[in-house]
Formats: sequence, structure tokens, C-alpha cells
Amino acid sequence: MKLFDAQIKRSLALLDGLSGVKLTTQEDWPDAGEQNLILRSEMAYELGGSNLPALSALYFTSSADDLETDEVWLYGPDLNEIKTDAPYARLTVLKVAQEGLGDKNELYATLRKTEYSRYHVHPKGYMMRISAANGREPVRINRKDLTEGLTFSKAGSHFLKAYHTQKEVLAVKVIFITLKDFPYTELSSLIHQTDIITNSLDLLSKNLKMDCTVCNLKPVCDEVEGMKELHFSQK
Repeated sequence: MKLFDAQIKRSLALLDGLSGVKLTTQEDWPDAGEQNLILRSEMAYELGGSNLPALSALYFTSSADDLETDEVWLYGPDLNEIKTDAPYARLTVLKVAQEGLGDKNELYATLRKTEYSRYHVHPKGYMMRISAANGREPVRINRKDLTEGLTFSKAGSHFLKAYHTQKEVLAVKVIFITLKDFPYTELSSLIHQTDIITNSLDLLSKNLKMDCTVCNLKPVCDEVEGMKELHFSQK
């Protein structure tokens, strides 16, 4: 599984030279379940509010030798240090077994099923307002829960738990970014390219007969390591 390795490398390169903190995850923070509703009158602020960036990237790899155990990282102020709406991004790298996601006919469905894990993450006081159509993931933070100790380390443990409900996942790395001067536009472009790769897998899973001279997947196949192997394995 090397389809997303280039995107992972480029996304993580955006953090080069920036000061990040590896958080100790705390699993004692309650899960609010599907009723995790935070009204505007109850929130302290919104990550990605006021039209600020609110990005989410999910990458899969089987070649992350340095990712053996779960990790949660923070670049920028923690939740208890933020006072008003702030830009936000969450990068997640999932390490899977080499053949852990199934063959080409199962790959797209498995990726999407794993991606949907985020819809089951409900840390108390941390409400994601996911808009897949707009590619945004703003987060409302409850004022009361913030004063009671809500932090990224506590929210991060819920993400780890959610992704590990998928048997294919061996290790998870979650990176929270709240820096004001981070290149969010560049990250957004990389996320868009990742979506193109994932959507291309959907076409391949349908076993369509393709002519490389006219196929609109050719730019993806030419640039993404592993895509050609999947494509030509149909023939």
C-alpha cells in the first residue's frame, strides 16, 4: 500500500522546522455519543470558524517503519490556550498491513469505511461539523467542558479508539494543527489530490475496460506509485 506515500511525505514536509509536541493520550475523557450537540450559545469558540481553514486529511500506508505505536501530535496552541476562532487541520496516518485492505475490488470500500470512522468520534465538548462536500471539518468547543479539562490529548484518544475499530489498522498517527501561519492552502491542495486517488480506486473496483490513451486516470497512474499495478491487474 504505497498509493498515498507521496502525499504523506509532502504533507508532513509542511511541518518541517515547526515546533510540535507529542501528546500523552488520556483515555478518561467521556464520550458524548450521538447527542454531542453544542449550540453557539454554549461554545467557547470554533476551530475553523469565521471562514478560517478547517481541514482533515486521512492517509493509508504500509511502509511507515517509524510508526509502530499510536501517536498524537500538536502543532500550535492547545484547546485551553485558544481564546477565539482559530484555523485548524487534523492529519491522520493509518498504518495497515501490506495486503490488509483487500484486493482491488475491496480496496475502495475499505478505505471509505475506515474514513467514516470519524463520524463516530464524539469526545464530550468537541463537536465536529463535517462537510464532506465542502471538504471542511470545523469543530465547536464547549465552554463548560473546556474549563473542566478538555484538551487535544483527550480528544485524540477518541480518534485512536475509533480508527482501531477497523481490523485493518495496525497503528494510528493523529496530528492536530492550530498554527496561524501554517500553509493551509497548500495542505488543502494535497488533500484534494488524495481525494482524486481515492475516487480513482472506485473506478478500478468496477472492473471497467479502459484504454490508457483516452483514460482520465492516466495522470494518476503515471504519478502515483502502486496505481498502475492495480490498474493493469484487471487485464
